[in-house]
Amino acid sequence: MRFLLVALLAGLCAAVSVPNGTGYQASRQKEIYRLFKYVNQLSYYPDHIEIGKSYRFYENKPEYTKPEAVEEFYNYWYYGKALQRGEIFSVFYQEHLKQAIALFKLFYYANTWETFYKTAVWARNNVNEGMYLYSLSVALIHRPDTYYYALPPIYEVYPYYFYNSEVIQEAQFYKQMYRGQYGAQYNGKTIYANYSGYYLNLHPEQSLSYFTEDVGINSFYYYYNLYYPYWMNGEEFNLKYDNRGELFYYMYQQILARYHLERISNDFGEISVYNWEVPFETGYYPSLTYPSGAQFPVRPNYAHLYEYFYNYGQKYGSNKYAYSYSYVQDYERRIRDAIDSGYVMTKSGQVVELFTQEGINTLGNLIEGNPDSPYYQYYGAYQVFARHLLGYSFTPISYHKLYPSALEHFETCMRDPAFYQLYKKLITFFFKFKAQHYKYYTDRDLVYEGVEVKNVEFDRLVTYFDYYYADLSSAVYVTPEEFVQDSFKVQVAQQRLNHKAFTYKVYVDSQTETEAVVKVFLGPKYDEYGRYINLTENWMNFVQFDHFVYKLKSGQNVITRNSREIYNYMHDRTSYYQGYQKVMGVQEEQYTAKGNQYWFGFPQKYMLPKGSYGGVPYQFYVFVAKTVPYKTQKADVPMVGTGSQYVDAYPMGYPFDRPVYWEKVFYTIPNAYMYETKVYHRDSDAVNYSQQEYYRQKQYYPAQRDYTNTKNYNSQQYYQQQNANQQYKQQGQQYKQYGYGQQYYPKPSYGIDEYFNY
Repeated sequence: MRFLLVALLAGLCAAVSVPNGTGYQASRQKEIYRLFKYVNQLSYYPDHIEIGKSYRFYENKPEYTKPEAVEEFYNYWYYGKALQRGEIFSVFYQEHLKQAIALFKLFYYANTWETFYKTAVWARNNVNEGMYLYSLSVALIHRPDTYYYALPPIYEVYPYYFYNSEVIQEAQFYKQMYRGQYGAQYNGKTIYANYSGYYLNLHPEQSLSYFTEDVGINSFYYYYNLYYPYWMNGEEFNLKYDNRGELFYYMYQQILARYHLERISNDFGEISVYNWEVPFETGYYPSLTYPSGAQFPVRPNYAHLYEYFYNYGQKYGSNKYAYSYSYVQDYERRIRDAIDSGYVMTKSGQVVELFTQEGINTLGNLIEGNPDSPYYQYYGAYQVFARHLLGYSFTPISYHKLYPSALEHFETCMRDPAFYQLYKKLITFFFKFKAQHYKYYTDRDLVYEGVEVKNVEFDRLVTYFDYYYADLSSAVYVTPEEFVQDSFKVQVAQQRLNHKAFTYKVYVDSQTETEAVVKVFLGPKYDEYGRYINLTENWMNFVQFDHFVYKLKSGQNVITRNSREIYNYMHDRTSYYQGYQKVMGVQEEQYTAKGNQYWFGFPQKYMLPKGSYGGVPYQFYVFVAKTVPYKTQKADVPMVGTGSQYVDAYPMGYPFDRPVYWEKVFYTIPNAYMYETKVYHRDSDAVNYSQQEYYRQKQYYPAQRDYTNTKNYNSQQYYQQQNANQQYKQQGQQYKQYGYGQQYYPKPSYGIDEYFNY
């Protein structure tokens, strides 16, 4: 099978610097940045104004590869169907999506850069700003002549969807009072932002908002959906080599696993399971405001999801979202029937076997509801209607008067706890499929003859919160002079989770010189009650932490990896202002930027879960396997559809790509090693304590135990130690009851009430 490390964790490209050439390429990067400036108001660049008035895309059909793309968007424009500027845009409403796709194709099929640029500039001042931003971003990523250019951080381009209402209001208040009176001495304003639960907290799970509302995590998900839009035809736009169906599964499985790790650090357990017939327990108050001034819809605790509740006072008519409750029931039943029978229907009435090598890819396309689904009209777009229901957004009067929920934007949906419950329901379909289709791995499947992992060592793992600064200027409206001169500046500072740099070592003995692939997974060891979780019930909770190819020499090998060099995670994107200034300063020399500006990945800051002051136990699983290279052309900047971002040809998540039944196999094979450690959380001021201060602190808190140099369970010791460890855990572990709403700018609890460790 040709399934590899998913782009979810953004492998190769994070490691390289990508030259953008000289002259014209640096100039193009500058022009791209200018297209994203203050998108909520008109562009006041003189050349933009001129092109916006004079360019007629519909009079230049020969300049587009597919003239029908010009005709399609022109019909929306000419007949007055196009979404107007200032109206709320959501890609999860069919009419909006159809127009966004038409605009994307207008950009995508432009023959040359010059035609593309003129089309984009025309759309900048004439098309709905939300639709423009989305369609332009997708086109830049997928066009062969623009995919290697950097996009500015979306949380700086459209901060309304990433920062709470009071932050936006404060920025606008400051702009109103500014009036250009500070002159050349003006250095800008810094606004300190909090997370949503500090003001109004509807549910205990809002204590996780430092994770669910993080700008890096939410922008990661947004960019993923630009690279792999659920509406994009894989054949037309060359997505087939990336196995998008399996990628869909692995993407959400890894998101849920990472979220589960964070829940363990906050005394929460498994993600809740919901039933459409039962009121939905978890309420949500988004604390977000649209640029128009409308508040995001609120879902109360124990919300009823029947059609009556969100259609009250509206006519059903032909609006398909008015029947969302019926659609999700129908689609869910049909998906289950397909898995149980092992067959899916096609549009032509043929039956396709599901339990094949390509079965998971077929199932993924079917569940996502993308154009590569075997029968889209029958299996539908389950997630679209489920988001509408769970988001508690009411049926609109018309597509010009939408009121979308947080779940109906890629930028905001991960803020809502319902997002994780929804995709847990979807992922269980895949678990059911895997349990019925795949055989369990045995030692014969996993052993790498002649290779043995002798030991694993990790430095002490410590997390803390520190301030992250982002440009907030796009949240305000500026004058034409301020637009061109960048004279008004405002930034936001928000505490985000981070960790001390650490190193880990893997000691490997090899009988021969060989090239191997090394995979490291991070998972929980105990549940929220301190009970050991058997691997048969825990395999789906492991996050792929690291993945690389290593040349083993004959004899002893020591593999050393530093956390700053792990390519599975990405550093924060260069801010809009810094990126623009950088390009402006190098017009006559080579412009280079880190590869992570051109792809997407989970934020490096959140490599580790938060942990606690006393330490939360987790486990790393190190697995060494024979290299099975993926036959594709490597590139400094991966392009969607080529598979060039993948490391090897193993199934995604291997060896946790299928259910575990023979647990002992994973602990006893010589080429694997399970390492237990703890993740500690400290105040940022405490992170730089000297070693002497650290040990003094340990003496004061006798319950704290340092696991840095503790001998961990190897394969042979595991089963002998398991019973004893479980007994100690049950005797010594006690948990405090957290006060809800206390973890905004989370502070460690300096006392032994965090955990009583064995």
